[in-house]
Amino acid sequence: MREASLRYLHTPIKVLYEDSGYVVFDKPPGLLVIATPRKEENTLSHIVNLRHPSSLNPFRLHPCHRLDRDTSGIIVFAKGKKNQQLMMELFKRRAVKKKYVALIQGRLKLGQGEIKSAIRDFDQKRYARNSQAKLAITRYKVIEARKFFSIVEAYPLTGRTNQIRIQFSEMGFPLVGERKYAFARDFPLKFKRAALHASELQWVHPLSGKWIQVTSPLPADMERFMARN
Repeated sequence: MREASLRYLHTPIKVLYEDSGYVVFDKPPGLLVIATPRKEENTLSHIVNLRHPSSLNPFRLHPCHRLDRDTSGIIVFAKGKKNQQLMMELFKRRAVKKKYVALIQGRLKLGQGEIKSAIRDFDQKRYARNSQAKLAITRYKVIEARKFFSIVEAYPLTGRTNQIRIQFSEMGFPLVGERKYAFARDFPLKFKRAALHASELQWVHPLSGKWIQVTSPLPADMERFMARN
């Protein structure tokens, strides 16, 4: 994985939004946000603090939430710890509206619905799962159903680790490319990662009180997959 991470040192990380308190980046797939206990040398946090102009000011950039390695799309960084805490509180209170685009194996019977299940959350500090399962809620809407897969918009109302990937796998419709929560060999379509993209965030700015909406287009790999299939 080290070589895969090193290549991002020379890849532009697109800025989708910036103000005095926050920067919103468009994360490429395959890149960790922060290091795990394995101490990866290059993560999104490391790269943006090295390269983004905001790192020249007195404030270090800190992630306000997480996207897993496979997931691409919108991620918010704060300029300084104080702003990070304010934004993290919005996520904790479910005051941030989130939309993802997922490609899932097969065709769902219902065009839209709500998934509720208990998921064991992830302890980042201990790098292990907690013993207590917590309620996870995801609403979804099928945008297009094709022969072997569906294009779905997913709206997680809770913030459990990998909840979209877990819940669709538990339903029997794992994400295209899913290998952690399903056996890829059991499904006809192949993809190099779990096909999930954080496409939109909306929130009330904790400093200005303004309504902020940020969107991110589908990444090239998902676009190519849909064009071929």
